[in-house]
Amino acid sequence: MMRKTSLIFLGALAGILTTLLITQPHALLVGSAARAAVSDTYRELNLFGDVFERVRADYVEKPEDSKLVESAINGMLAGLDPHSSYMDPKSFRDMQVQTRGEFGGLGIEVTMEEGLVKVVAPIDETPAAKAGVMANDIITHLDDEAVQGLTLNQAVDKMRGPVNTKIKLTIMRKGADKPIEVNIVRDIIRVKSVRWHPEGSDIGYIRVTQFNEQTTDGLKAAINDLNSQLGVDKVKGYVLDLRNNPGGLLDQAISVSDTFLEKGEIVSTRGRNPEETQRFNARPGDLIKGKSLIVLINGGSASASEIVAGALQDHKRATLIGTRSFGKGSVQTIIPLGAGNGALRLTTARYYTPAGRSIQAKGISPDIEVLQDVPDNLKAQTDSKGEASLRGHLKAEGAEETGSQSYVPPNESDDKAIKMALDLLRGSASNAAFPPNPKAAVPN
Repeated sequence: MMRKTSLIFLGALAGILTTLLITQPHALLVGSAARAAVSDTYRELNLFGDVFERVRADYVEKPEDSKLVESAINGMLAGLDPHSSYMDPKSFRDMQVQTRGEFGGLGIEVTMEEGLVKVVAPIDETPAAKAGVMANDIITHLDDEAVQGLTLNQAVDKMRGPVNTKIKLTIMRKGADKPIEVNIVRDIIRVKSVRWHPEGSDIGYIRVTQFNEQTTDGLKAAINDLNSQLGVDKVKGYVLDLRNNPGGLLDQAISVSDTFLEKGEIVSTRGRNPEETQRFNARPGDLIKGKSLIVLINGGSASASEIVAGALQDHKRATLIGTRSFGKGSVQTIIPLGAGNGALRLTTARYYTPAGRSIQAKGISPDIEVLQDVPDNLKAQTDSKGEASLRGHLKAEGAEETGSQSYVPPNESDDKAIKMALDLLRGSASNAAFPPNPKAAVPN
C-alpha cells in the first residue's frame, strides 16, 4: 500500500510536469530534467518495493511488516545525520515528558548496577524523599515483580504512572538485616533543571542542567532567591554554569539569553531556502541589572547551551570560561505523524550566533581557557570528541574543530573554572577578557 500510494503521487507529479512542457515550451530543459528525476525516483521506489516483497516472502522467519517499514524509515533517516531519527509512539511520549519537565512518578534519580536499580538520590520534597528512600538504596522489586532482567528504561516506566496511584518498592539497604518494603503514592514530579547557591556573601552561582519547559522560570527563581539571600546591593556578579548541559528546547535557550540582554539578536536559524531564515531578538529587561556575568562551558555543553553562550559572548554581556563547547549547531524539528504513528525528528536548519558564526562542528570557544586537573584513571573518559567526530554529521562552514575536555571535579574546591570565575568577580585576579568590552559587541 505504501509503494502504491507513493507511485500514485509521483504519477500525478509527472502529469503536472508533462502539462508544464506542453503549455510552456520555453521550460523544456527544466521539464526534461524534472521528468528524468521522477523517472529515477520511480526506479528507486520499485527497487525498495521489490526488496520489501522478497524479504516478506523468503526470509527464514516471517517478519512483521510494521517492523520492516520502521527499520526502513530508521535507515533512511540515519543516513542523513546523527540527529535525525524516527520516534515510535512510546519514544515520542518519552520525549514529550522529558521536554515538559514534569510527570507522574516517585521523585528519585536512578541508575542500573549489576542488573538492579540503584538510587542515585531522592529529589527533595517528593514522595520518595518523604517515604524515606535514600541514596545508594538498591531496588530489587516493583510491586513484587523482580527488577532483575529489566532495562533501566523499563524499570523507570514502571515507577512512573498516573498521579495518586500506589507502588510498592522492595529495597536492599546497607546495614539493614532484611529487605525494606516501602509503599509510595505517585505525585507530579518536576525535573529541576536549575540549581543555585550563594558563593560566600557576594556572588550567586546558578547551574542549568538542561533546557526544558521549566528552565526559564527556574532561572528567574534562582536570581530572585539569590538577591534575597545576599541583598541586591551586595551581589558582585553571577556565575552561570552550562557545563555538560546537552541542550533542549530552542525557545528556552532564547528566553534564558533574553534574561540577561536588553536588546539585539539572540540567534538565527537558516534552512535550505533563504525565506526560511528566522531571527530571534531580545526584549528590554536585564534581570540582573547589568551586573557582571561569567558563563562556564566545556566539551559537554551542546545545542541550546551553545546558543546561550554564543549570544552572551557576541553581545559582550558575559565572559566565557572553560573549554570549547561540543559543536552541535543544527535545529531538529519534531513532526508528529498522526495518532499512533510516533513522530519524525528531522534536521531542518542550522544555528548562527548574533555575529553570524555557525556553531556546527566548531562549537563556541571560551574567552578564557581553563583546563581541569583530571585524575589519571579518568583521563580516557573525560574528553568529548565533539560533533565533528560523529559519523555523518553536517559539515562545518570552514575548518572543523575536534572535541575538548568535559571533566567537572566533584568537589568545588578542586574546580579551577569556578575558582577563576570567583577570583575575577571579586577582583583578586585579572584578565583582559574580563570584564568584556561592550564597544566590541555585535551591532544591535
